[in-house]
Amino acid sequence: MMSTPDLVVDLTRLGVGAVTTFLAILLWSNTRDTAWMFIVMGTILRYGEIMYTTFRLFGIAPAVQGSFMGLPLGSIVQLILSNLPTALYATGFIIMLARSRIR
Repeated sequence: MMSTPDLVVDLTRLGVGAVTTFLAILLWSNTRDTAWMFIVMGTILRYGEIMYTTFRLFGIAPAVQGSFMGLPLGSIVQLILSNLPTALYATGFIIMLARSRIR
């Protein structure tokens, strides 16, 4: 059973993540800028990671079974969901830096 502070933290992450993702989707529909597209995709994937972690915590999403190259698939999925958004943010920042250096 979760303690009340843990529940508050998780519900806050869900709420703030939902608002941020909604705003990112609104931005996505208004921009065609490549750098911003990567930032938006990273935000959406970050919320996906929050949802997946919360569902796993509450037992809604079952643990991924199996292994790949000796590593449990559940750990690989968590690793990808945790790090891919940051990689997408970095890609967007690199694109913006490259643009500013060209001028």
